[in-house]
Amino acid sequence: MREGKHVILCIDDDPDVLMPLKIILESGGYAVETAPDAAAGIRAFRESAPDVVIVDLMMEEIDAGMKFLKEIQALNRRVPIYMLSSSGDYFFSTVDANGLGLAGVFQKPVNPQILLALLKTKLTAPQQAG
Repeated sequence: MREGKHVILCIDDDPDVLMPLKIILESGGYAVETAPDAAAGIRAFRESAPDVVIVDLMMEEIDAGMKFLKEIQALNRRVPIYMLSSSGDYFFSTVDANGLGLAGVFQKPVNPQILLALLKTKLTAPQQAG
């Protein structure tokens, strides 16, 4: 938390996705950190200690989002991570989001109402000891 606001880290190499996402989240009352690639995302993760991460599946490299996910998991930090995907139904039918350690997957373009409602539920729910 920063100044009473939950911190959301958004990582996407497309500014046309990243900036609207930032605006949506800030309008929902969140503090938002952004990063344009996985490497900057790792640095921002370490510096900002976010409450939630939203990361694009395919950035500068095909699987940059997955590499980011593995690096964060290696740090043993339990932060909900949501993946952004423009891969459509094929991705959802072939990938086990829970098995990958993801809290969920958002299809691009992200529906602002669904995003904000989900984050509100996730961030206000009692956290399980772990």
